[in-house]
Amino acid sequence: LIFWRWFCPITHGAMNPDILRERQKATFDVEKLTHILDGAPEKTRRRREIQSLVLSDPDFQHEDPNFMSRSDRYDLAVKKSAQMILKLREYGIADPEEILCYKSLYRGNRHEALGLHFVMFLPTLYSQCDPQQFQKWVPLAESFQVLGTYAQTEMGHGTHLRGLETTATYDPATQEFVLNSPTVSSIKWWPGALGKTSNYAIVLAQLYTQGNCHGLHAFIVPIRDMNTHEPLPGIVVGDIGPKFGFHEVDNGFLKLENVRIPRDNMLMKYSKVEPDGSYVKPPSAKLTYSTMVFIRSMIVGESARALAKSCTIAIRYSTVRRQSEIRPGEPEPQILDYQTQQYKLFPLLAMAYAFTFVGQYMTKTYHRITADINQGDFSELPELHALSAGLKAFTTWAASTGIEVCRMSCGGHGYSCSSALPEIYVTFTPTCTYEGENTVMMLQTARYLTTVHTQLCVGVCRLVEMAAKSIQQELQRSKSQEDAWNSSAIDLVRASDAHCHYVVVKLFSAKLSEIGDTAIHSVLSTLALLYALQGIAQNSGDFLQASLLSVPQVLQVSVRIKELLSQLRPNAVALVDAFDYHDEMLKSVLGRYDGNVYENLFEWARRSPLNRTEVHESFHKYLKPLRSKL
Repeated sequence: LIFWRWFCPITHGAMNPDILRERQKATFDVEKLTHILDGAPEKTRRRREIQSLVLSDPDFQHEDPNFMSRSDRYDLAVKKSAQMILKLREYGIADPEEILCYKSLYRGNRHEALGLHFVMFLPTLYSQCDPQQFQKWVPLAESFQVLGTYAQTEMGHGTHLRGLETTATYDPATQEFVLNSPTVSSIKWWPGALGKTSNYAIVLAQLYTQGNCHGLHAFIVPIRDMNTHEPLPGIVVGDIGPKFGFHEVDNGFLKLENVRIPRDNMLMKYSKVEPDGSYVKPPSAKLTYSTMVFIRSMIVGESARALAKSCTIAIRYSTVRRQSEIRPGEPEPQILDYQTQQYKLFPLLAMAYAFTFVGQYMTKTYHRITADINQGDFSELPELHALSAGLKAFTTWAASTGIEVCRMSCGGHGYSCSSALPEIYVTFTPTCTYEGENTVMMLQTARYLTTVHTQLCVGVCRLVEMAAKSIQQELQRSKSQEDAWNSSAIDLVRASDAHCHYVVVKLFSAKLSEIGDTAIHSVLSTLALLYALQGIAQNSGDFLQASLLSVPQVLQVSVRIKELLSQLRPNAVALVDAFDYHDEMLKSVLGRYDGNVYENLFEWARRSPLNRTEVHESFHKYLKPLRSKL
């Protein structure tokens, strides 16, 4: 608690006694578990150093965006992004991981105007520029003279990349590409920072040269004047309007009308168009989508963070919220004492830990295979593509559902924006669609699994074999390969889902072998077992159908889950404390570290703009005149 007395913001009162007692029950060292989650003690130290830079910065403080218009929120996002870039320079933060850490802390639960510049535009330049292009474009992008976005998705096509319609036709007479949006459905739609912020875009378009189409390639396209920021000739660009979330972000549209760019604006590290128009193909067609694979790997970690924040809020609130009665006449219990509440939240807590370790694994794997690719070894690219696609789908589906469960477990107060849970949900749930719609991602993983199914674990192998058998039966009915695949898609998705669950359990188990602290190993083993058994319970039909479990064994799984809930109860608050989310990062009244929910909920409500006057002008304009007319 000594650390937290320094680390937490000053509150109006003492710590809530219920949450204080919960922390005193912990059976392990919370600080040591935080080191494991961060990767090492020095990483925790550095993250907190960066965090202290943010929290001590007066520019970090600003009005609650829940009480702001969309235009004002966008304006604030641009302002904060500009401030953040200057501060990164001031503090000398240049390491990519530390930049991402600073950015995530600086914006908290909010969004920034230049998000895609960092996570898609720059990584694409790093990975797909040839040496000459790298020297030209990377300094411009790193100095923010060029503000970039990544324009892939179109109004009529998203996940099905081969269906994208934007064209880039090479003109050898001028050594230029001519880009066009030939149909309404080909208009680029959804890229963040495209609407008003960016002056350049990496555009994915079908390459045409010498009368042949060579599929999707990436092109660097100027869209606004570097000085005036006015759209350039042939560029029709703007904001697509309000969305379910991401209110600060100017997701945009882009229509290209005979836009000419130099030949060197095609990213040519792997594929190339010569001055005469001849085409040099890449060693692997999947290299064009390397940025997407990178983002999918990042999304796995984001799934863990979004779920961890939600569990932190819901579990802390569940310790200070008292309601109803278990035994008549006794004081109202903490709602976390109800088994049903534990059953809602503890498996999600276990999942948050599991996804954290999977996220760490995916980051290491991506960097390892990328290094191999840079050395000319493309052998593991198909596996990385399949794994990133499947785990992206698996973790985002599960986390999106879990965030909503956390919100509902907080009762009526969870519906309030003061809880931060609505914002976490509307921010996270689009991940189920962007960078690949999840069902399609699962089918991509299934396509890979059908080629390597003999190497899979028994349960997954059975499901893959069942899907393969279904395909063969459809083929025998004189269906085409494509129709047979479509008719077996449900079975294929089930197989991919099972494979992903197996991978997560396997990686969680592998992480346990690295942990020497006995107390931490014990509590994490309980979480790992709960995660594994919950997955079996939710998919017991598959285990029974594959004859891997009997009915009595499935019933025993249910009994064991209840025992694990009881074992985890004393450590619940300590386990969410280990995620180490500062109050300023959570922005949640319900998830406050000190547990003083009610007095701060009242203060939050009083800040509503509707409360600036005792009588709103609408009374004089509409309600009072109404009386005289009745």
